[in-house]
Amino acid sequence: MAKKSVIPFGPQHPVLPEPIQLDLVLEDETVVDAIPSIGFIHRGLESLVTKKDFNEMVYVVERTCGICSFMHGMGYCEAVEHVMNIDIPVRAKYLRMLWAEMSRVHSHLLWLGLYADAFGFEALFYQSWRYREKVLDMFEKSTGGRCIFSVNKVGGVLKDISTDMLASFKTRFADLEKDVRVLAKTFLNDLTVNKRLRGTGILTKEKALEMGAVGPFLRGSGVHLDLRESGYLAYRDIDFEVITAEEGDNYARTKVRIEEIFQSLSIIRQCIEKMPDSPLSVPVKGNPDGEYAMRLEQPRGEAVYYVKANGTKYLDRVRLRTPTFANIAPMVSILKGAKLADVPLYVHSIDPCISCTER
Repeated sequence: MAKKSVIPFGPQHPVLPEPIQLDLVLEDETVVDAIPSIGFIHRGLESLVTKKDFNEMVYVVERTCGICSFMHGMGYCEAVEHVMNIDIPVRAKYLRMLWAEMSRVHSHLLWLGLYADAFGFEALFYQSWRYREKVLDMFEKSTGGRCIFSVNKVGGVLKDISTDMLASFKTRFADLEKDVRVLAKTFLNDLTVNKRLRGTGILTKEKALEMGAVGPFLRGSGVHLDLRESGYLAYRDIDFEVITAEEGDNYARTKVRIEEIFQSLSIIRQCIEKMPDSPLSVPVKGNPDGEYAMRLEQPRGEAVYYVKANGTKYLDRVRLRTPTFANIAPMVSILKGAKLADVPLYVHSIDPCISCTER
């Protein structure tokens, strides 16, 4: 008769970069249930709307997470701009789109390194992060920051990128693509990776939709949904395809994220080639009055930014719904049936960001 036990997994674990705790219910070495516990790093950022005006809140929201920093600030600004009926200049849209896709590349490379580390592939881990550093170098050159960039503002952006810098970025991203293709081939074709990921952690298309999965976790189950297709910023002017896989297993989610790196590099190249001339921002007059919910595609999936304004400089409410929050329930679902030794791989397959989730 199988012996049943409960094993605490996290919040401090050598393989987990994020403080999430799972109480794993085991029968021998097989997980039969998982009970998540979050809240270890809750910071109460949303409540600061009572102390920071709607312009200052840009800098609060972007500190939700270091990895998703730019897109948090951008999503908040887009929501406020909709409330105030502000149409930002076209160059500002392209610059936001460029930095957003750079964020996706560095986020996915960070995830790939951590995933390799979970396998014990230390060389691949260091190589992934070495390439990620090249993206952060370009962030530093164009914004002045490596994690927190502070280039978004209500009405546009605060900094420009010169023509010469854009040309140098295009060359550096072309070189980066060559390097990452070798890295991806090494990882995806590895015998151990295939043995441990193929056919494991299966989330069917029906289950993914039922449980509200988002991002690569959803698209790895064959669901064609990417909010960039809705055309916010200037995505209507850019050619790209939604990356999906049909298998719904851990390998499919890995493949989707790796392919999205190359897709983002293509979007970045188009941004640079099509970069229009215009002002960087428009004047913002008065205070916001109304409410709006902005949806956008973060590296980890769909994020929602809700703002409610009352006509004063202080908002009534700012609410964020982040991708990891949506993915925790389907993650718990795929853990059932996993072997204890493979739990870190299952958790990493959703690319968790608990900092975003708890704020």
